[in-house]
Amino acid sequence: MTDHIWKRDEIESPCIKVCVIHPEARLCTGCLRSIDEITQWSRLSVEARRAIMSELPTRIGRITQRRGGRAGRLSRS
Repeated sequence: MTDHIWKRDEIESPCIKVCVIHPEARLCTGCLRSIDEITQWSRLSVEARRAIMSELPTRIGRITQRRGGRAGRLSRS
């Protein structure tokens, strides 16, 4: 039996096994996907996966913004 039978020509998951959902951005801090994107990944078309993968680098700013500290408390007042 050859290995090529089990290989699929698909875009790999961006998962890095750091699965923590950012409470405000609602994105995984490891792969930057939303919960819906993560749960639907195996059923998405190659085109849909490619679109998500190309958008991921733009999402980093949504989870790296400083949330706390004195300035954060003052802005909520």
